[in-house]
Amino acid sequence: MAEVSDADAVVRDRALRRQQHAENFPVALRLLPRRLRTNLVAVYDVARVIDDLGDQAGGDRTALLTAFGRDLATIWDGGQPQHPVLRRLAPVVAARGLDREPFERLVQANLVDQRVHRYATYQQLRGYCTLSADPVGRIVLALFGRVTPATTELSDRVCTALQLIEHWQDVAEDRRAGRVYLPQEDLAAFGVTETDLDGPVVSPALRRLMAFQLSRAAELLDSGAPLVGLLHGWARLAVGGYVAGGRATLDALRRADGDVLAGPPRPRRRDVLRHLARLLRHPPPTSPTDAAVPELHSRAVGRAADSVAVELGKVSAVRRDGPPGEGS
Repeated sequence: MAEVSDADAVVRDRALRRQQHAENFPVALRLLPRRLRTNLVAVYDVARVIDDLGDQAGGDRTALLTAFGRDLATIWDGGQPQHPVLRRLAPVVAARGLDREPFERLVQANLVDQRVHRYATYQQLRGYCTLSADPVGRIVLALFGRVTPATTELSDRVCTALQLIEHWQDVAEDRRAGRVYLPQEDLAAFGVTETDLDGPVVSPALRRLMAFQLSRAAELLDSGAPLVGLLHGWARLAVGGYVAGGRATLDALRRADGDVLAGPPRPRRRDVLRHLARLLRHPPPTSPTDAAVPELHSRAVGRAADSVAVELGKVSAVRRDGPPGEGS
């Protein structure tokens, strides 16, 4: 892989920070201790660069992704990676003993995107999410030292749900890029054609299809949400933030009433905080099979929940006293 100049690295870092703050889930991450936050950002940056190579890079994206994958492999093969984000990831991998396989799956997902632009069935789309989404949750669990069969299973559900929610936010954007993640079987079942995704006005059939997809994604997210109750300390806060972000994004999509053509519906900060506070105080109960990992509530999470409640109060005060639309 070609060397990245210092100037390019600075520009890239600034872009990564802008993208990070635009994501659905930054609220909880800002409350984490610096060390944990730094580790998560290192992972986030690598995942973001992989996605950008697959979605936005000029030239031969397959070749660029393949080269990045080789550079990534040097972290575990005893070499020195060249890309700045990989150089930052290397000490995190060493300190936390992170496995290479989840990172390789992220590269593989973007290689799949270069040749697969449609999914015939919902199950095929779920299969794609095992490459594009589930690895992120597994890496996060490993960073916190919370990898068990129960937590991994629930994390996969959460991450797949979050990926689906992101797809439903970006229906119009993906269509312009030549991709349709809405399963072909569902388009047919609801009488929606791909050309319906090109117009400025949402058809009644598309609204019904999106309501169906949101309900399905919400059910999947809820089925994984007991993960929050199986974690403790900062891990509970971080994962609770991801789940809260997903629920707040579902709120935004529902407010849009299926209108995903006007632009991606964005979650309100107050909704993320509201869902996060509720999750920290009252995590969903686990099933008997999930209870293999005991719930260990810590004072750290209690303090974090109080901080979230304070932040939520600030947001509410701004909305009462400030200009319309501020603080959302």
